[in-house]
Amino acid sequence: MAAATTTSPAAGRLPFSPHPNANPVRLSSRASLKTPSKPVSLHLRHLTVPSAAGAAAPYPDSFSSSIPDLLSDKPRDECGVVGIIGDPDASYLCSVALHALQHRGQEGAGIVSTHRPSSDSPVSLRSVTGLGLVSQVFQDKSKFDYLSGSAAIGHVRYSTAGSASSLANVQPFLAGYRFGQLAVAHNGNLVNYSSLRASLEDSGSIFNTSSDTEVILHLIANSNSRPLISRIVDACEALQGAYSLVFLTKNKLFAARDPYGFRPLVLGRLRRPSRAIVFASETCALDLIEADYEREVNPGEVIFVDGHDLSISSLCLMPPKPRKACIFEHIYFALPNSIVFGRAVYSSRYSFGSTLAKESPVANADVVIPVPDSGFYAALGYASHSGVPFQQGLIRSHYVGRTFIQPEQNIRDLAVRLKLAPVKGILEGKSVVVVDDSIVRGTTSSKIVRLIKDAGAREVHMRIASPPIVGSCYYGVDTPRSEELISNKMDVEGVRNAIGCDSLAFLSLESLRNLLGKEAPSYCDACFSGNYPVPPMENEADRLLAEEEE
Repeated sequence: MAAATTTSPAAGRLPFSPHPNANPVRLSSRASLKTPSKPVSLHLRHLTVPSAAGAAAPYPDSFSSSIPDLLSDKPRDECGVVGIIGDPDASYLCSVALHALQHRGQEGAGIVSTHRPSSDSPVSLRSVTGLGLVSQVFQDKSKFDYLSGSAAIGHVRYSTAGSASSLANVQPFLAGYRFGQLAVAHNGNLVNYSSLRASLEDSGSIFNTSSDTEVILHLIANSNSRPLISRIVDACEALQGAYSLVFLTKNKLFAARDPYGFRPLVLGRLRRPSRAIVFASETCALDLIEADYEREVNPGEVIFVDGHDLSISSLCLMPPKPRKACIFEHIYFALPNSIVFGRAVYSSRYSFGSTLAKESPVANADVVIPVPDSGFYAALGYASHSGVPFQQGLIRSHYVGRTFIQPEQNIRDLAVRLKLAPVKGILEGKSVVVVDDSIVRGTTSSKIVRLIKDAGAREVHMRIASPPIVGSCYYGVDTPRSEELISNKMDVEGVRNAIGCDSLAFLSLESLRNLLGKEAPSYCDACFSGNYPVPPMENEADRLLAEEEE
């Protein structure tokens, strides 16, 4: 396995001073990696920035409440990533692209960029991270003066259980080690994280976060291969599960994707004169910053871009495996204006709804309405095929902040009413077909059914544009444990009775696969079928252990 281009070995440690609060991490050998000849020190850093008075002052740790959104009875994609190299406004463009990916993560956001004070100064990396939305974390525009370089990577995240309020877990992670500085942003989930971390800790490593992404940095620092691309390959060979990664050094941008291609990652180029290279989780991010989509990062591929001339090189991380792209990207996660895994998302959702209407019509229905926003295109497809009029019978408020929604049980039932307002003139006295993308626990669905009936609907017929979810996802989606999934505990009639609708039907797994055609085997549908491409046992054990510790 050889890189397409030759890269010079690192010349040594970059000239920067570790943050005074950084925790040194001692790394020693791992059996599957080459052992460094002397101990390796890794510093994970949350940098401070100069205040107006010139003194070092940290950015605020939190910009919004970390209370979970009680309205969302949906699987949650845990993050989105962006990488840009070759434009003087890289950090600003990165923030704009992160806005486009905000649906992929709303708990925290961050950007790491290159920085060079003058032409005769060395290049270093700088970081700004915070809890909250992109607009909150980067509300102060002076942060872009601080992040002033021509290359940047960014990240938005949803948290896993127990880490929602931890700034330490907000990416990108920026580390200093024997060869300089390295930043990483990760979309996915490593199913062998616990064993990798235990092995590293047994050999003396000290971890600063509870994120599986930190393992990747330790593995890279622990590798004795040269140059950096070889250390990245060493690290990725030890990983199991889902990862779409972007790395940034002082003069290069790297992007890598796991051999199964679980999570999306695309390559584009800005239309601006800089013709900068862009990586992003979805094409909607490219569209917003006026970049042209060129191609996907292939499963098992690592691409690296030289900041001096924007030359692009590529190599294969490891022998290819059958692609297993996440089907839920097309059902729920991705924005409808994105192209994901080579397919238009809006077209997929429209066809799911159209096929659902063919499979499960509702006799004498008066109106088809979506559960906004994710059920919109499936409802359009259902209405078009069935001939039943499409209406927006539920109006979603986009101004209900997380701080306003409180977790006390006695007001949880207000959550849906705060966010969804029924239109009585559309619903009253009608037989209503309600199209949604999925049912997870069933708690939100039951509230929506009750809301529509309280508005005067004569009948409520739920139609779900995906098969019943019977298993958890272990490849970068925050889903409940299998025993919490309502379709894992009940048959369709049991679910119908639990949520209180007059009829219920799901898109069949067979129909879903038929719609995907010849590409069906290249999609992961483990949450529907229970067929996991990478065994998830360790991850499930971790969840149970975490519960016991609580």
